Amino acid sequence: MSDGIQPRLKAVQALLPVLQQKASLSSSLPRAQQGLSTEDAALTQALAFGVCRFYPRLTYWGEQLLERPFKHKDLDVQILLLIGLYQLQEGRVADYAAIDTCVESSKKLNKPWASKLLNACLRRFQREQEALTTLAAGKEIAATAHPHWLLKKLKKAWPAHWRDLCDANNQQPPMTLRVNQRHISRDAYLAQLLEQGFESHPTPYSLHGITLVQPVHPAGLPGFAEGHFSVQDEAAQLAPGLLELQAGQRVLDACCAPGGKTAHLAEIADIQLLALDVDAQRLGRVHENLARLQLQAEVKCADAATPADWWDGQAFDRILLDAPCSATGVIRRHPDIKLLRRETDIKELAAIQLRLLQALWPLLKPGGLLLYATCSVLPEENQHPLASFLHHTADAQQRKISAVWGLEQKFGRQLLPKADGQDGFFYCLLEKTYCQT
Repeated sequence: MSDGIQPRLKAVQALLPVLQQKASLSSSLPRAQQGLSTEDAALTQALAFGVCRFYPRLTYWGEQLLERPFKHKDLDVQILLLIGLYQLQEGRVADYAAIDTCVESSKKLNKPWASKLLNACLRRFQREQEALTTLAAGKEIAATAHPHWLLKKLKKAWPAHWRDLCDANNQQPPMTLRVNQRHISRDAYLAQLLEQGFESHPTPYSLHGITLVQPVHPAGLPGFAEGHFSVQDEAAQLAPGLLELQAGQRVLDACCAPGGKTAHLAEIADIQLLALDVDAQRLGRVHENLARLQLQAEVKCADAATPADWWDGQAFDRILLDAPCSATGVIRRHPDIKLLRRETDIKELAAIQLRLLQALWPLLKPGGLLLYATCSVLPEENQHPLASFLHHTADAQQRKISAVWGLEQKFGRQLLPKADGQDGFFYCLLEKTYCQT
C-alpha cells in the first residue's frame, strides 16, 4: 500500500510547470504519473486538480499563515503547503494524516527547514480553520476560488447567474457517455449498465447521452473496446442535432481534435466527413477514436484559417466550427485554466474566432449551415465575433435555435455549467442565403 509520499511529490512535479506558466496539467500530469500504481496515479491527479481548483483560496490562506512569502526557488515547498491545505479543507483524510504526509514529503526536497515550516503552518490552520474559513468567505476571490479578472467578467456577463456558475466550476464534473447509435441504442446500453451494476440515467437534452452516478474508468464499462460508447459531456453532444445532417452531405469539422464531435457526426449519418486540425499530435487522438468506434472520416493536419493550403474547391453542405476559446465553460474539467488563462487572452482568441468564421464561410454552399461553437461562457468570444461577422457578411443570417436547453441570446444559445449537469457551452447556427438576382 502507498505511504502517500510519492503521490504528493508527483503532484508537486505536475504542478510546478503549471504555476510557472510553462505547461498545462494535461501535459504535465501524465508525465508525473508514469510508473505509478493505479491508486497512486489517481491520488496524484486528485491532489493536482484540487490545488488548481481552489488555488485562489488556498493561496489566500497561505498568505495568512506565512510571515513572509516563499522565494521563487522554493515553489515546490509552497505547492506542498497548498496540497496540505487542500486536504485539510476537503476533510477526506484525517487531519493528522494530511499534515504528517506533507511534512514527510518535504524531507525529500533536500530543504531541511521546510518540514518544520510546513508542520507549523498546517497545524495552525488545523487549529484556526474555522476563523480562516470565515475570513476567506469575506474575500470574494478566496470565497469563489476564481481569479479577479475572470470573476469580474462573469459578474458583468451573468449578473443573475455568476454565483451558481462559480459554484459549478468548483465541483467535480459528472461522467457522461455518448452511446454509438451504429452499435447499440441508448435504452439497450442503459440496460447493460444496470445489469452489470453501474447506476446511470439518460441525459435530459442529448438523445444519445448517459450520465453515470459514480465515475469509473471507461475501459471497465461494457463495450468500450467494441466502440459502443465514448466519454463526452452532454453539452458537446448537442452539435450534430443542430446541423440537420443527411446522408451524402459533404461536412467539414474544423478544429476537430480530439475528435469527440467528429465521431458523433459520423455516427449520425453516412456523410462525407473531413476532419481538420492544426495540431498533428492531437490528431492522433482523432484517429484512435475513429478506429475504436469503427467510423470513417478523412483526417487532415492543416490550419482551418488558411483554406488555400488544404481545400479542394468543393463546397460543404455543413461546417462545424468548434472554435479555439478560453474554455471558461469547462473549468471544472480543466481547473488549471484558473492559473494559466489571462484577461489579455480573450481579445486575442476573439480575433482568431472571427478570422476562422471569415475564412470558412466562402467554403459553404448556398443554403448550407455553419454551426459556431465554443466551450466559453464569455460574450467576448460568442456574441462579439458573431456580431462583427454578421454585420459584414451579406449572405449570412442567423437561424434561431429553438430548444429547451440553455439561455437564448441575441446570437445563439448559451449553456452555463450546472453542478450536476452539463458543461458550459455556446452554439449559434448560421445559414448561407442564396444570392438575390
